[in-house]
Amino acid sequence: MEHGLTKKLSFLDRYLTLWIFLAMAIGVAAGWLFPGIKNVVNAFSVGTTNIPIAAGLILMMYPPLAKVKYEELGGVFRNKKILGLSLLQNWVIGPILMFVLAITFLSDYPEYMVGLIMIGLARCIAMVIVWNELAKGNTEYCAGLVAFNSIFQVLFYSVYAWLFITVLPPLLGLEGAVVEVTIGQIAESVFIYLGIPFLAGIATRYSLIPLKGRDWYEQVFIPRISPVTLVALLFTILVMFSLKGELIVTIPMDVVRIAIPLLIYFVIMFLVSFWMGVKAGADYSKTATIAFTASGNNFELAIAVAIAVFGIESAVAFTAVIGPLVEVPALIGLVHVAFWLRKKYYGDQVSH
Repeated sequence: MEHGLTKKLSFLDRYLTLWIFLAMAIGVAAGWLFPGIKNVVNAFSVGTTNIPIAAGLILMMYPPLAKVKYEELGGVFRNKKILGLSLLQNWVIGPILMFVLAITFLSDYPEYMVGLIMIGLARCIAMVIVWNELAKGNTEYCAGLVAFNSIFQVLFYSVYAWLFITVLPPLLGLEGAVVEVTIGQIAESVFIYLGIPFLAGIATRYSLIPLKGRDWYEQVFIPRISPVTLVALLFTILVMFSLKGELIVTIPMDVVRIAIPLLIYFVIMFLVSFWMGVKAGADYSKTATIAFTASGNNFELAIAVAIAVFGIESAVAFTAVIGPLVEVPALIGLVHVAFWLRKKYYGDQVSH
């Protein structure tokens, strides 16, 4: 099964890391060779909102939220132990771990530090479905936990961002390191970039399934719209990097500096979450789902909020873009680790 991983991915998914590198390279080259491109992109703005980027980010979020089986949330809520574990990992351990890594590795680079914290607060609701499927996780639990995290983010992401970005750093003597953010600014961004596609996803699901049937919706409609997420992500990265062309050429080591704590985060979150699933007595499929939903991050939301609050050219937004660059290869590697742990703890069992 492990050897067939790449065969299960679409052409876009299979080479996503390559596409991200290409989008970054094309963006940097465009910004470096044509400095005037910045003025062209910024011309399509209303206030602090860049219209093409806003459209790209909303489109990025829509397919995974249309894919979620909201009607299956009940199964997750019935198993209090699994739900409690997921809550603990996603909304306590994950944000705190990323906060600690951010202030440990990037306290001298305050905007990078804030960007990393924002990635840690955005729980994975999109690519986790891919990783979970590849690792033979429990699809029903994955759908339920994704839906639960989607709702939780709409309600609480702004509160968490305010707490971890504005309140906590000054308590650690980092007053001058953080751009002040109001809870209202973040709440507005979360509504636009997560609330709008979230409502659109629910409306699409509950209007098209009665009209066309569940089989058509899941086997025809969803596969048709799924590539939109990755295309929109690549478009966003290309435009963002074109705005920072000359600067990026001079700071390649900054990418490495941001990538190191991210990589540490993914590995620790996955291993700790898998261990907790084993100790809780969950079967392999549920344990794998717990581990992947806790490990990944919703870099689309982090990018969206970073752009809306700090600006498209900010170092905070730059940090958010590094998220998928590190996450994609890291999580594909952890799929293989999941199979190895399955043999170690479950005797190669696969339960659904």
